[in-house]
Amino acid sequence: MNPILRNWKKYFPVNDFQKKGVAILDFGSQYTQLIARRVREQNVYSQILSPEASISIVMESQPAAIILSGGPSSVYDEDAPNLDPDILESDLPILGICYGLHLLAQHHGGVVESIGQGEYGFSEILPENKSGLLSGISSPSQVWMSHGDRVKQLPEGWQTLAYSTNDIVAAMANDDQSRVATQFHPEVAHTKEGEIILQNFLFEIADCSPTWTVGNFIQEQIELIQKQVGDGKVLVGVSGGVDSSVVAALFHKAIGDQSTAVLIDHGLMRKDEAKECVNSLSEGLGINIHKFDESELFLSKLKGEIDPEKKRKIIGNQFIYSFDRIAGEMGEIAFLAQGTLYPDVIESGVSKGQTAQVIKSHHNVGGLPEDMEFELVEPLRELFKDEVRNVGKELGLPLSLIERHPFPGPGLGVRIIGEVTKERIRILQKADQIYIDILHEDNLYNEIWQAFSVLIPVQTVGVMGDQRTYENLLGIRAVSSTDGMTADWYRMPPDTLTKISNRIVNFVRGINRVVYDITSKPPGTIEWE
Repeated sequence: MNPILRNWKKYFPVNDFQKKGVAILDFGSQYTQLIARRVREQNVYSQILSPEASISIVMESQPAAIILSGGPSSVYDEDAPNLDPDILESDLPILGICYGLHLLAQHHGGVVESIGQGEYGFSEILPENKSGLLSGISSPSQVWMSHGDRVKQLPEGWQTLAYSTNDIVAAMANDDQSRVATQFHPEVAHTKEGEIILQNFLFEIADCSPTWTVGNFIQEQIELIQKQVGDGKVLVGVSGGVDSSVVAALFHKAIGDQSTAVLIDHGLMRKDEAKECVNSLSEGLGINIHKFDESELFLSKLKGEIDPEKKRKIIGNQFIYSFDRIAGEMGEIAFLAQGTLYPDVIESGVSKGQTAQVIKSHHNVGGLPEDMEFELVEPLRELFKDEVRNVGKELGLPLSLIERHPFPGPGLGVRIIGEVTKERIRILQKADQIYIDILHEDNLYNEIWQAFSVLIPVQTVGVMGDQRTYENLLGIRAVSSTDGMTADWYRMPPDTLTKISNRIVNFVRGINRVVYDITSKPPGTIEWE
């Protein structure tokens, strides 16, 4: 990340809306940015910092509170991340979550121990003290656990606020609740009253100021872009989805004609998507955008490859090489802007503390080549999808772009399981178009976070007319979510499923069987690859 973006407070004074916010120390949790997002939902400014940050860095934005995230480590690991002890001795209220609870317990003289296989998934807590942090909480209350250690002995002078039904300390605090902690994750949607708990910490314990808005974010990013780019020219990579479209609009607003949007059609987009995107941005917002057909080149690079990680990296590398060549043809361009979001970053194993686990690399994060000649600009990399949509609305993007379901950068390359060929692309594009059209017909599209089809390299026997068929299996998926970090499979009406299956099998040559995916995230991911 560019040092100006990483340390932007060295370049800009602290704005009023940033004061009395929250500093979040990231110990590698998959949910760290979700904590930041939940804080911003309360209109409170939040900043994620490395656990190596000193107390002076933490205090630069004049926060009202500190949150210690969870993480995959144990406090007893040799390489376990720690923090500046002066932070724990500061006057600011502190909330520790999971690993953060263990750090607080250990620092103040408590005892933490391993519990073997750990506690993962849904649990219930029984509050012992319903004042302060747990004010207004039900008994029992459903929460989400994900830990392998527990507090065996509280620090002297601390109290248990709640136990889990497994008789594990689920929440604890010092006497005046200036130091509070939860073993569960209040930031995830599975913790039913997590929002109340965070509100109690932010406003009853920490006295944070609710002055953070989407408009503040846009203005902040405009200033950052102008400072980083200066008089330079920027190539904005546009993929057809809402993320890159918002980035294009943001750069157009920040630096006007210094930015040029480029859509590289890698042949793996949804049917007619490239043309629709160009029309929306050029005619709707006046953005300077050009389309380049690179489909033959991408397909040649992917020939024979079946490994999903390698496919992602091939596509990511070729995107950059294509941009590099195109930029050379367009004159001297030093910057590449792209629509990287936080779920892309964290699933690729990137965190402030560099301790997050890799789930899958994303072509625009883990798949970028080391010899890239561009300087990257990624203004959305700490936002979630619905936050990006709110930014898009504020910038005036058409609803047809804002409400479009998420689409992976590698496109159909990771929705075609196995080798990618022209014929398999044709089959999947046609089937997916029918699927999405029916969701619109039945007024279900906007109820669903993401819906898509997957072409599976399995052929099954079927009968059409009086003839035996032996053709492809198609998987269809639809999930409900708010941020993409967790998701539940969508309960599709049976009549709609019947319509989808019948129409695809009858009108898409090459498919004779359709199955519906009913796996949630976790344990699965939303995409198959």
